[in-house]
Amino acid sequence: MRKTFSTSTPMRYRAIATDYDGTLATDGVVEPATLDALQRYREAGGKLLIVTGRLLDSLQQVFPQANSFDGVIAENGAVFYHPASDTLQPLAPPPPAAFVESLVAQGIGPIHQGHVIVSTWEPHGAAVQRTITDMGLACQIIFNRQVVVMVLPQGVTKATGLQAALDQFGLSAQDVAGVGDAENDLHLLQHCGLGVAVENALPSLKAIAQRVTTQAQGAGVAELADWLIHDRV
Repeated sequence: MRKTFSTSTPMRYRAIATDYDGTLATDGVVEPATLDALQRYREAGGKLLIVTGRLLDSLQQVFPQANSFDGVIAENGAVFYHPASDTLQPLAPPPPAAFVESLVAQGIGPIHQGHVIVSTWEPHGAAVQRTITDMGLACQIIFNRQVVVMVLPQGVTKATGLQAALDQFGLSAQDVAGVGDAENDLHLLQHCGLGVAVENALPSLKAIAQRVTTQAQGAGVAELADWLIHDRV
């Protein structure tokens, strides 16, 4: 029988908001030891949130366990999915169809389209930015490890998506430990009460993080969960 862990006092950080690729997952896969650590954190009273640049369908295909988390903020903050009620909420409008049509006409690809986000890969960033400017769109480009080019409405970040989810859970950002590895996690870490970079994170993210794990990727997230359970932060 599995032993249930409990703490005598409430944890300081009541939720973990974790990036997926390069943070929770290693080469797209989450190790059982990482899931075990997160389950211990949940049994101690914490909530689990994924905050990812992936499309929701893509995440669910590679990580079906996402549906057991308390919430998923997908498309780099543009979509909130509540697994318990199986409801998906776009948090911003998508760019016009003419934008994607223009990218296709320019030979830009592959192009991935979600409920809001439009993404492609380098070296198309400059051409995508020119198209945004030429069409006068209120959109921004966010990079992920300088490889993925994500187009989102101005002001939409992982932080804004997380806040929309927290409002529904009645939590403050100060209650949350956010953890990531790349430049698109910057706003997430800055928004949370505790901003954590995993050991394999970009130097620029480590520079602004309040804590850096000693372990990489999922092992680092497991390390964070144990820190929070035992109040070692």
